[in-house]
Formats: sequence, C-alpha cells, structure tokens
Amino acid sequence: MLESGDWLRELPAVMRLIFQGDRLARAAVAREWAPGFSTTACRATQDGDRASLWLGPDEFLLLAPANTDYAALRSALRNSPHSLVDVSHRQIGLEVRGPHSVERLNGGCALDLDESQFPVGMCTRTLFAKADIVLWRTGIETFHLEVWRSFLPYTTAMLREIARC
Repeated sequence: MLESGDWLRELPAVMRLIFQGDRLARAAVAREWAPGFSTTACRATQDGDRASLWLGPDEFLLLAPANTDYAALRSALRNSPHSLVDVSHRQIGLEVRGPHSVERLNGGCALDLDESQFPVGMCTRTLFAKADIVLWRTGIETFHLEVWRSFLPYTTAMLREIARC
C-alpha cells in the first residue's frame, strides 16, 4: 500500500465498470444504480460508497465496493444497446489531499484546477505528465485519481518529485 504522509495515499480496491449507453440505457441502469447519472458534463454523482463519473458522451466510470455483484445492472440492460466492461484490475485509485494538492497536481497537469474552474464534483480524463488519468475533485483540497496500474510508479514518483520542490 502506497503511503506518502498525509497528502498522498492509495485508495482501497474498488469495482470499476466502464458503462456506455444512451439516455434509455442510463434510465434502465439508474433503477439499479443508486448514484444515477449526472446530466451535467464532466460531473460525478455519488451515493454512499458508489459513484458515477461522466467521462464523455454516453460514457461513465462506475465505482463501487470491491466484489460488488453487478448482475442486476447487466439484467437491467438486456434490452438496451450498451457496453458494460469491468476494468477493476486495470486501474488503481490515488488520493491527493491537503493545502498544496492543487499545486502538486498542476505540476504535471495543465488543467486550471482553481475551484472556480474545477469545482468539487467535477471529473475528467486528462494527462498527468505522460500518464492518462481520470481526475475527480472530491473536496476543496482533495482529489481522486484513477491511474492505470502500469503508470502508478511513474505517477507517484512525479507527484513526490513535484512535492519536493
């Protein structure tokens, strides 16, 4: 488990699903998926320990506790064109937090992370240095990063190097 003081930590394992579907598919899934889906682009919805992150037109990253059975989602979608892919083992969640979280992330990410431009609840795919990530602002000074497992050592090394400066 990665630990870097109070500002960087690896998050517990979760189930991760990439869901692609139109309005009708989302409506079918929403009956089984408590957070539902944001109607605003690049926003996350959350209900307890489940979240839906809008990644693109008709594409969402669904997060839930590890080993969540998603058979009800598959069943709800049986009559709707869709894609539902388990990517749980592809990615690892990181949390960057604290008063320097924005500066540390901006050391490798060109997005304007000022709260007025990237408010709590906003999420997007982006780059951190040369690594693809999903970035989700979960608090004023707290960010959730989804990093591909193979990029974890690179991403954490870059974050630590930026923090040293």
